[in-house]
Amino acid sequence: MECKNLKSFGPSPIPEEGEWVQAKEIKDISGFSHGCGKCAPQQGACKLTLNVKNGIIKEALIETTGCSGMTHSAAMAGEILPGKTLLEALNTDLVCDAINDAMKELFLQLVYGRSQSAFSQGGLEVGSALSDLGKNHMSNVATIYGGENGPRYLETAEGYILHQGLDSNGEVIGYEYINFGNFMSLLREGLSADEAMKRAIKTYGRYEEAVKKIDPREI
Repeated sequence: MECKNLKSFGPSPIPEEGEWVQAKEIKDISGFSHGCGKCAPQQGACKLTLNVKNGIIKEALIETTGCSGMTHSAAMAGEILPGKTLLEALNTDLVCDAINDAMKELFLQLVYGRSQSAFSQGGLEVGSALSDLGKNHMSNVATIYGGENGPRYLETAEGYILHQGLDSNGEVIGYEYINFGNFMSLLREGLSADEAMKRAIKTYGRYEEAVKKIDPREI
């Protein structure tokens, strides 16, 4: 039985934007994915999102939490990354440890074909992937505190929590919040701060059925 030359088969194909691709060079990589990283002092974290076409970064989204210096590094990364090849970005000092770490993890996702757009025909864009933030929701950090008196919601995807609603067992059944994205939009439309605040306050869950309403910041 004749054995074929195994070298002729090349690399295993990986899924990229609805196609199977034998990636041999950086220009063979396309995809949309995320990478998460942390800094060396363990004070901050970054979620980096890239849209890559033919090895070149077309869009970058940098979300950070923790160290205040990360915001400056994120601003730099937002300018630096678009237009670079994926390999250039991997070897570019993005200043912040967490962003560099996220870049490394994202690189691995893409070159191994584990991208979010692996089976999406034509791929995805950062803009379309952010649609889950719709209705004026802002990208934010969830802040939840838990103690002997129960959980306290400070910020969630909806916004800044004003009051939590509790049932007769002291369990959270809803909350009142201010949607800051909506608030800022109303201010830009010319409304007064008081009127904009009033319109931006919403409720979630069974808040109106609560037997007790508490301020989560007054523990």
